[in-house]
Amino acid sequence: MKKKLSIDEMVKRLLAGDRRSAARLITLVENEMDDHHRVMRLVYPHTGQAMILGITGAGGAGKSTLTDHLIGKFRNQGKKVGVVVVDPSSPFSGGAFLGDRIRLQSHSQDDGVYIRSMASRGYLGGLSRATYDVIRIMEAMGNAVVIVETLGAGQDEVDVIHIAHTCLVVVTPGMGDDIQAMKAGIMEIADIIVLNKADLDGANTSLRHLQGALSAGTLEDGEWMPRVVPTVSAANKPEDLQGIDELAQTIAEHQAYLRKTRAMDQVK
Repeated sequence: MKKKLSIDEMVKRLLAGDRRSAARLITLVENEMDDHHRVMRLVYPHTGQAMILGITGAGGAGKSTLTDHLIGKFRNQGKKVGVVVVDPSSPFSGGAFLGDRIRLQSHSQDDGVYIRSMASRGYLGGLSRATYDVIRIMEAMGNAVVIVETLGAGQDEVDVIHIAHTCLVVVTPGMGDDIQAMKAGIMEIADIIVLNKADLDGANTSLRHLQGALSAGTLEDGEWMPRVVPTVSAANKPEDLQGIDELAQTIAEHQAYLRKTRAMDQVK
């Protein structure tokens, strides 16, 4: 009979990048087992170095497709990437539907990418209750970037601001008339607004509305001015994709701003 690994041994293997130990520890944390707090005490000293990127927005905006492209960009830079996808809970099992993991299958054979779907289990705010701890486990595993993609249930998904260094809010053309209503909620958490599907009718109008809404805000001297980046993340031909390089560059610029101003120490 195979010997059951101790918590200490699993954490040791996690720190060496072992995927199976990561999966077991995440399951233990997600289910709030008795050893949950011991796991996090052992993991926590090995965290704090990764970039945490939050991606939120309404369902159907193209968050998973953008996540797929960004994973590719970070991997081209030689960075290991962890992805936490918060899925709706199954009404039968309480587990995640795993829909977004299916859309990220192009990276499933890459040992430098670790994707974990988590069920929201009815937790409001677009995240699962255990998301914060799972991010720390992925950091300790050696991932230089951890992407957190939220549920996609609408404007209440603001909890991501508490865990992400850089927050992307993904919108699509046609949402321009809703900008004023959104400003009180999800729009205000954005470091970068991604106008995805920018090849659709009305994209230019939506872009103007978004830029106008942002310029109407008040910023302190030296504070980051949220950017709007138009993208086309799904196309029949690779050459028809738009804005992915610009988005990756804007994320890098926001990270540089955080380091320069030491705002990273206070996020979020």
